[in-house]
Amino acid sequence: MVQIQRTCLHCGKPIQGRLDKKFCDDSCRNTYNNQQNADNVNLIRRINHALKKNRNILQTLIPQGEELVKIPKDKLIREGFDLKFFTHVYQNKKGSLYHYCYDYGYLELEGDWFLIVKGK
Repeated sequence: MVQIQRTCLHCGKPIQGRLDKKFCDDSCRNTYNNQQNADNVNLIRRINHALKKNRNILQTLIPQGEELVKIPKDKLIREGFDLKFFTHVYQNKKGSLYHYCYDYGYLELEGDWFLIVKGK
């Protein structure tokens, strides 16, 4: 019977044991799988960070006890707000398009102004 030498997918060391074994030990298996998933996890982490940051910026711009505020676009950008990241969009009956970051939203107005609203 011809025996094929199998090697670990992570470190390349020879594997002994079951025929379907792919890694020499648990450490190699975990490291290999973590490396395979790292790109997806990091992408999701970066997007979630940007969404949370946007939400926190919107929250801090609305005065305590108020439901909305009108601010210039440059102030929003100076705070670090990134217009590319939002969780969902809402269109009201008038056709106005609100972009939301979780429970806080914004409406782009004329003249580089934004209306910041707190969702219900």
